[in-house]
Amino acid sequence: MSKPILTCWGGVGTVTGANFLLEIYPEAGGVGKKILVDCGLLQGLPTVEKTNAEPFDYDPASIDMLFITHAHVDHIGKVPKLVKDGFKGVIYSTPETRSIAELMLLDMAKINEGRPLVGGLGDKQGILYTTVDAEKAMGYWQTINYHEQKVFEGFKIETFDAGHILGSAMYKFIFESGKSIMFSGDIGNTPSLLLRDTETVSGLSYLLMESVYGDRNHESSTERDAKFKKIVSETIDRGGTLLIPVFSLERTQVILYELNELFESKQLKSVPVFLDSPLAIHVTEIYEHISKNYNDVIRSEIKGGDDVFKFPKLKETAQVRDSEEIINVPGPKIILAGSGMSMAGRILNHEQIYLPNPNTTLLLAGFQAIGTLGRALEEGAKEVTIRNKLVKVKAKIEMINGFSAHADSNHLVKFVSSTAETLKNVFVVMGEPKASIFLAQRLNDELGVKAIVPERGKRYELDL
Repeated sequence: MSKPILTCWGGVGTVTGANFLLEIYPEAGGVGKKILVDCGLLQGLPTVEKTNAEPFDYDPASIDMLFITHAHVDHIGKVPKLVKDGFKGVIYSTPETRSIAELMLLDMAKINEGRPLVGGLGDKQGILYTTVDAEKAMGYWQTINYHEQKVFEGFKIETFDAGHILGSAMYKFIFESGKSIMFSGDIGNTPSLLLRDTETVSGLSYLLMESVYGDRNHESSTERDAKFKKIVSETIDRGGTLLIPVFSLERTQVILYELNELFESKQLKSVPVFLDSPLAIHVTEIYEHISKNYNDVIRSEIKGGDDVFKFPKLKETAQVRDSEEIINVPGPKIILAGSGMSMAGRILNHEQIYLPNPNTTLLLAGFQAIGTLGRALEEGAKEVTIRNKLVKVKAKIEMINGFSAHADSNHLVKFVSSTAETLKNVFVVMGEPKASIFLAQRLNDELGVKAIVPERGKRYELDL
């Protein structure tokens, strides 16, 4: 077999848009395999709509299979476009990822249908993809369980638990030589409040890994929990509104669990909490029905009859009219709404209303990408533009990184250390340039591992 070729078409120089191509060819010609790992949307920057609508850098019809690491939009968001543009292969993921991805992709398709692309890119109606495309994509989907090995000509796949979100997976491609490459997807912030720990992997020849927090560390879980309790308590005591921009997937469920614990233990006065995101409501329903991937603590609580995501004053506001009524509920109150970086969704309505109020606290509970409203607020902007209106920022802005589902720099280095002895190379991706470069240097300096930040579109030959 000729040496496989790795090309990074997304997820380089940026946190989002994961899209990696592995080409495997027989030694003496013949039919090879073209394999994608993830096919996500680029997010955050003002030009992303146009970029996402551009043709793929490869022929989608030539791709034999697509492996999805997890169901965040920056890893799955262009799958229906891939199908629309000619892909007819097989899509693999864990069963949990498939269930969540179906919700996420259908939701995105409806958004696309209601908001044609600027400049008329995409199809003739100016739409990136439609509900029909998303439904067609689900028809190509097959599931693979953790530690299940799937055998193909010349190589096999083994799947490991990434501990990032429900169903998140790392894929190890093992070749006849015994050598291997792993695609990490996003690596979990272990120990997680909800999920099992990220699995340790050894004996890898190559590793393609994320680096979102490659240049920084989170608070400890003790610091995180104390800070969260303090922020919520202080907002309640002054009768204010606590706004928490959340991602529908994982961040919402983690925050709900933390609030449930504080209310049940009476560490906090019970106040109205609004889950103001139809998608987050549906994803939470999936979380409630799939408990086998949770850690021992959560499984024990569920077995004991605790509904870990529900509490007496939680109100789910799926309908627009219910969302609009939240303003009429006097403080103190807590509002969880999407999106997590304040780039779309109902959180913008609430920020427009509440940011000018000094009694408001805005809690940023995770990474805020460059170019997002969340990043501007994190960096102390005193005025922001929301839906073409200038909004004064008098609210208190707080940040907690410990709720992130991503491993921090120390944990990323620890993850690599378990397989450092056998590694030929680590490809550091899915991070802002400074984070990726910093992590690559740490791996070189501390573990003696060759690590590089790959270039977009450059073909890397792998000795497998």
